[in-house]
Amino acid sequence: MDRRRVLKNMGMSLGYMVATPTLLSIVQSCKSEPAITWTPEFLAQNEGSVLSKLVDIILPKTDTPSATEVQVDIFIDKFAKDVMETEQQDFLKMSMNKFIDKALADSGKEKAEDLTTEDLEPVIASSLKYTKEQQAEMFETINSYTKAISEGTTTEIGDEISRFAFANNLRGMTIWGYKASEYVGEEVLAYLPVPGEYVPCGDLQELTGGKAWSL
Repeated sequence: MDRRRVLKNMGMSLGYMVATPTLLSIVQSCKSEPAITWTPEFLAQNEGSVLSKLVDIILPKTDTPSATEVQVDIFIDKFAKDVMETEQQDFLKMSMNKFIDKALADSGKEKAEDLTTEDLEPVIASSLKYTKEQQAEMFETINSYTKAISEGTTTEIGDEISRFAFANNLRGMTIWGYKASEYVGEEVLAYLPVPGEYVPCGDLQELTGGKAWSL
């Protein structure tokens, strides 16, 4: 599948539109050249190492930059720290740890920072392999879990569902962060820095060559 074509035609199906000064500052802070050593602000260093490998599994380098080349990993870490509610942060940490535990068990390794792309690829693939019906059931369980947590009730969620939740959320945030990056916004999506005439019912092929608008 041509990733450039997919990104050009992708709309806001993920539902991550958050127009706040905090989010805009996060996007702005991720425009500079990447640091030689990235120190996560929300995740632990070993978790950040896993995150960087995972986002590049989801969006590897092809005819467009990889996810880490446009600092999607840094964006996700900052978003988790500055925008997510405490319950969301806790859920992200918990589900990520379940994912990492599975990768460590399958690979026979002891440290998260030692996990390679080859170790992580089969875990993320298996975590997203479910049918729509199975996913719907898992989402119901996740919603019940998050509701119970918000109400202060002590509850647990299975490891398999936790891994699905992490992989699914990470995939969505990776694509969203990639589209929000300066390079993708200007070079891959339809980019119009100074808006012009409003066309309410124009044909997308005629207006942008089939590209989704840069957000």
